Amino acid sequence: MATFSAVTRQHILAAIAEYDDRGAQNFLGVYGFTRTVRESLEHEGHEYDARAVLGVAHKFATGRTATADELAGSTVDAVTILRKRGFDATGPVTAPPAPAPRARRAAPSTPRAPRTTAARRTSEPERPAPVCPTCFMTLPATGVCDTCG
Repeated sequence: MATFSAVTRQHILAAIAEYDDRGAQNFLGVYGFTRTVRESLEHEGHEYDARAVLGVAHKFATGRTATADELAGSTVDAVTILRKRGFDATGPVTAPPAPAPRARRAAPSTPRAPRTTAARRTSEPERPAPVCPTCFMTLPATGVCDTCG
């Protein structure tokens, strides 16, 4: 399943440029898409297939083209994604699935005892490390300076 969070406006513009270079039929054929009339993208006076452009933009973003089957059979709506990236896309917009109703918890049969707050311990300030009085190096755990002896 393809996710489109990595697809940016620049990726979509790159896909549109490739669409223009190849032509509609060649672009759709190379990537395995068929022309859909229900979802279209309009950019600078030209009309593009929204699903195909989004699938190829996914390739520019992730290195893998989102297939026509992934876009057609998923909850992903190409029009919504393209609109969120600032493009003029038209077509049927599917509503996101409604969240499942939350089950209510039954009231406890016995009342709970009130929480008691435990006293918090304050942290002690960190003690400075012991220093050798001769060479001013930090002493190891043994307390004997490695340099001075």
